[in-house]
Formats: sequence, C-alpha cells, structure tokens
Amino acid sequence: MGHWLQRNIIEPGKLPLLLALTAFVLTFLITRVVTRLIRAGKGPFGNVKAGGLHIHHVVPGVVLTIVGGFGAVASGRHGFGTGAFAVLFGMGAGLVLDEFALILHLDDVYWTEEGRKSVEVVVLTAALVGLVLAGFSPFGVNNMSQQELHDRGGVISTVAVNFLFALAVLSKGKTRMAIFSVIVPLVGLIGLVRLARPGSPWARRFYRRRPKARARATLRAYRHDRRWAGPRRRLQDLIGGKPDPQALPPH
Repeated sequence: MGHWLQRNIIEPGKLPLLLALTAFVLTFLITRVVTRLIRAGKGPFGNVKAGGLHIHHVVPGVVLTIVGGFGAVASGRHGFGTGAFAVLFGMGAGLVLDEFALILHLDDVYWTEEGRKSVEVVVLTAALVGLVLAGFSPFGVNNMSQQELHDRGGVISTVAVNFLFALAVLSKGKTRMAIFSVIVPLVGLIGLVRLARPGSPWARRFYRRRPKARARATLRAYRHDRRWAGPRRRLQDLIGGKPDPQALPPH
C-alpha cells in the first residue's frame, strides 16, 4: 500500500488532490450528519445565528475555498503548506456544494425536493475528481503517447473532437453522461449512439419528422426513469436525509 501511494500519488504530485478530495467528502458527510441532528433536535448542535440572521454554512465554505484556493495556487505541488491549503479547499468546497441547491434557487430549499440537487452535485463532483485522481485526464489526453503530447496539433484535435462529443451528448439531454464524457470519452461515444431524451434539443431537431424515433425515445426514457428513480431517491435519502414533505417549493 505504501509503495502504491508513493508511486501513484506522491511522486506524480497528486497528494494535494487526494487530501482535497478526502476533506471534501468527509466535510460533506459530517455536515449532513450535523444538520440531520439539528433537524431532529438531537445533540448539542444548533443553527449559527448573528443578530437574528441565520448564517448558512455556505458562508464559511466560501471563505475556506478562497483561502485554500489562493493558498494552493501560491504554493508548489509538494510540502506541508500545499497539503494544508488543499485540505482547506476541500473543506470549503464540501460546505459550499452541500448548499448548492440554495445557491441555485436563491432560497432555503435545503430540506425540500429541490435540495436533492446538492447531493447529486456532491456525488458527481467526488466521482469526477476520483477519476482524475485515478489517472484520467480531461478529453482523453491521458490516452496519448508522449510523442503525441508533444504534437500540439494532435492534442488540440483530440480535445476538440472529445469536446464536440460532450456537447452532442449534452444536446441529447444526457447531462450526467456529458459531464463524465469529459473525463472518459468512451462514455460520450455511448451516449452519442443512444437515443436522445424526449424534449431535448437533439430530439426536437432530428426526431421532428420521425414519429417512430420519438416514440422509442419516450418509451426508453420512461423505462429508464422508472427503473432508476427509486434506487436514486433511496441513495439520496441515505446520504442527505429525506426532504420535508410539507416544505413549500421555492418562489
């Protein structure tokens, strides 16, 4: 284990990224535990208030992200300071993205159905950073040889083609696949050959005069959503807690 860590993490300079990812995930999980205890009225925790104003944890999250981000940029890839700033950045990012839905809606939707977006974004972010940590590079650059990397034209062409793949998958209404295809281009290729979701820009443009394709796309989307909606909701409830059924939707 120590040899693997030295060879694959420390030597390539990925230790700060590992520390940031670990701090990010742990901060999010601890924050969710604390907020669920506050919601249930258990434990010594309580909301932070100043003069009657509820201070959301996104506020210290922004501060930690700024300090950690600028500190990491100002330091090198090795050393104690770099690792410390990486931890601060990961903690700040965890606090900020835990309230991503609040920022998106500009309303306190933490315990509403819309608040599930925070959990989705955190899981997606952790997965993408994990792929980068495992050795994947955006737009498939990791699959190129050293000779190809020295050829600027080849690098630019590879990035451009994979970027267009990601855009095409996004136009098909497959947001998650489009995001992952930036790191793993094969995902984009799979999304590109599959039917678009109904109502997506691709479907409106290319399925307009193809009723059979529209019907197949609608049926496939219905079956996919029906199959995965339940497990996805249960996972979100396990991680972030169940939404309040009596909470009002944002204005």
